[in-house]
Amino acid sequence: MTTPADAHSGVIHDIGYRPYTGPRLGRRYATRSLYVQSLRAAFGLGRSGKSKVLPFLLLGGMAAPALAMLAIALFAHLDEMPLDYADYLATFVVLPQIFLAAQAPVLMSRDLRHHVVPLYFSRPATRGDYVAAKFAAMSSALMIVLSTPLLLLFVGALLAKFPLGDNLLHLLYGLVAALLYALLYASLGLLIAAATPRRGFGVAAIMGVLMITRALASIVYALNGGLDPLRSDSAAWAFLISPSQLVEALANRLFGLGADSATVLHAPGAAGAAVFAAVLVALTAGGYALMLRRYRNV
Repeated sequence: MTTPADAHSGVIHDIGYRPYTGPRLGRRYATRSLYVQSLRAAFGLGRSGKSKVLPFLLLGGMAAPALAMLAIALFAHLDEMPLDYADYLATFVVLPQIFLAAQAPVLMSRDLRHHVVPLYFSRPATRGDYVAAKFAAMSSALMIVLSTPLLLLFVGALLAKFPLGDNLLHLLYGLVAALLYALLYASLGLLIAAATPRRGFGVAAIMGVLMITRALASIVYALNGGLDPLRSDSAAWAFLISPSQLVEALANRLFGLGADSATVLHAPGAAGAAVFAAVLVALTAGGYALMLRRYRNV
């Protein structure tokens, strides 16, 4: 028969487990690690082979025309590249849009679908750190896609012995435009992707927003006389509707690009440039703030 003393007695066995005594790397390291992991995920690195196909195909699609222009400039002995750096981005802007639509849900929707977001917040990283790391990773990935062809064009200009100072200045214009595209696209794309755990819905929603707003802006622009030979600056206000045309028109106005061309988009004057810049900042900051609000309840 078991006595009360026996019932409360026991033996502690040492089975070899030891507490962690290494360094605590903390919140900054966790955020940096999440940024690196997200940037790698944007290009399919560390995942299956088929996950790498689309991002690198789009990166190659952005670079291929630049290589073709480089070859043409060298063999045809041209005086300048067929496209200016910022104009190149505007011409092939659909490829970064596809990249954003395909990869933003990879960064946001998968964590929601597999319910792993609370695991991130159980560590030193906060909800703000999570959003910051994802935003920085998507912006960096877009900058890689957007700036790669610009650097190839610049190398081509050096090989063709075009004026160094002029090309370096226009390269900087193009890189600034690329940065504006990257920040605005990342903010809007990640916000949409964070709204649904289903990747397919996120892809469709991002492409739908970008394509519908561009089509709507073009319609409003045409209805206000934008296609007339003597178009008025008032028609250019329609570009506020479309994120891609907003950046294009603002960059062209700020840097004085294509001022003598009727096909190049411009913000309507100095006041218009200020309004376009304010709207761009508002959209980027607003999208980021809404992402922070979205993850307060996750």
